[in-house]
Amino acid sequence: MRAIALTIAGSDSSGGAGIQADLKSFSALGVYGASVITAITAQNTRGVEAIEPVSPAMIAAQIDAVFSDLNVAAVKIGMVGGVDAIVTVASRLRRHLAERPVPVVLDPVMVAKSGDVLLPHEAIAALWEQLLPLTTLLTPNLPEAGALLECEPADSDAEVLQQGRALLDLGPANVLMKGGHAHGETCTDLLLGEGEAAFSAPRIHTKNTHGTGCSLSSAIAAGLAEGLTVLEATRAAHAWLHNAILAADTLSIGSGHGPVHHFHAMWSNP
Repeated sequence: MRAIALTIAGSDSSGGAGIQADLKSFSALGVYGASVITAITAQNTRGVEAIEPVSPAMIAAQIDAVFSDLNVAAVKIGMVGGVDAIVTVASRLRRHLAERPVPVVLDPVMVAKSGDVLLPHEAIAALWEQLLPLTTLLTPNLPEAGALLECEPADSDAEVLQQGRALLDLGPANVLMKGGHAHGETCTDLLLGEGEAAFSAPRIHTKNTHGTGCSLSSAIAAGLAEGLTVLEATRAAHAWLHNAILAADTLSIGSGHGPVHHFHAMWSNP
């Protein structure tokens, strides 16, 4: 039976991030993807031009429709928008996860690659209270981790470890501190929680990194849907995303921050 993963996130009209990146990641890794759209964005590789939230009632209806029929094996949460959307997502997931517990990966999307704000500051407390207790794995980058803890982003290995442990205290079972925003020629992601490990790779110098966070978290969710542990799924997703970034320049999509190459293992180069 084909594993099914559900993404709850915003739509990216350029196809590089959000729901579109999640579904591409699921498909590239052999997992069937279902989706719940929380917001519609008008964006391209240069930036976000408009955002229109989906009503809480419609978000709830989408979640209920998927869980009532599909055998969801993992959930990935990305852009959730404001407080009402967060409360809605959390309440519906609590109901369905009580009947069918599955792992939940939360990527706290706050700012787009272009710098556009995607999560209002007033929604951070709701994220703590409503979603973190349901989370199997939280996947913040360093600026997102700092925002969640209301402090400056970590600037050293010791601070990354300290902030990761502080985030664990907020409720998630595991935290992956993504190191792409750190300085240096090596990027290291630090996994804390049930299975602790560091995943390092050489920095790839490309502007085409749109959707990296979405793609990594959804790749981890795909692994969890197939029965991997958090450690195994993170290791596999880290390696897959590294190759997706390595092949990103072959796509030549847009004039700004182009997407990673989700299907690098399947498409021949032009």
